[in-house]
Amino acid sequence: MRSATPPATDAPRSALATVRAYVALTKPRIIELLLVTTVPTMVVAARGLPDWWVVTATLIGGALAAGSANTINCYVDRDIDEAMARTAHRPLVTDAVDPVAALRFGIVLGAAAVAWLAATVNLLSALLALAAILFYVFVYTVGLKRRSTQNIVIGGAAGCMPVLIGWAAVTGEVGLPAIVLFAIVFYWTPPHFWALALKHRREYAAAGVPMLPVVAGPEETARQIWFHSVAMVAVTLMFGAIGEMGLLYLAAALMLGGRFLALAWQLRREPDERLAMRLFRYSISYLGLLFVAMALDALVSGPPAPTI
Repeated sequence: MRSATPPATDAPRSALATVRAYVALTKPRIIELLLVTTVPTMVVAARGLPDWWVVTATLIGGALAAGSANTINCYVDRDIDEAMARTAHRPLVTDAVDPVAALRFGIVLGAAAVAWLAATVNLLSALLALAAILFYVFVYTVGLKRRSTQNIVIGGAAGCMPVLIGWAAVTGEVGLPAIVLFAIVFYWTPPHFWALALKHRREYAAAGVPMLPVVAGPEETARQIWFHSVAMVAVTLMFGAIGEMGLLYLAAALMLGGRFLALAWQLRREPDERLAMRLFRYSISYLGLLFVAMALDALVSGPPAPTI
């Protein structure tokens, strides 16, 4: 006689698929990139190894906050994601997660992030995390993404918040060095994202998103990438003085920045997709290596000499 009970393996497989879908909503790869800037910032702020618990608690809170913003972004942009091949696999497009459930999940993650940071780190870091979530959702996703070519320039400020959160977690304040670190990521974001948008400009056009390559064309986008790259490298060198960094950081900033400018200049001269993706891939390595260099410099140099 055939049993009416489904095989025991079906339920676990379904549960695992559901968990994976919810994790995908948070865009883990973007979270990783954001957290790459947090730990080195904390090392620089402490001028050495910060308390391991503060680092762990900050990373947990930062991951929750970023996951919240990304999940709500998926909810708002599910129509755009459906129209683009690059994002057509996302859980809300494939019906792996109900939209209302996704929105609730994003809100819960955000509330958990703020509560966690306030309880385990400090109130300032919690408020900065809340500001990052609200800015990304309402200023970038809802306000700018579908309306302005400057969407990623202004909206990208949300992705700069991890450095402020990391600095505040260690020092309890947001000092001038933290603001300069914010500026580094701020100027890095447009070249990084516009390079990718050059590759996918036809998809953005089909989805009705006015990304700069869609509205202004590849040549103007490449020109803007160059200008923002120059500003970014200039700010990284400025941080050497303001952050009281040593020769290790300065050498890394010059070498890494020189390579970034070379790729940006090549793209400006020949704004094609191949060169755009080369710059995009390098931009990820650039940011990680730059922040690792500043952390190593802080560990090697130790606290700055007291002024008399």
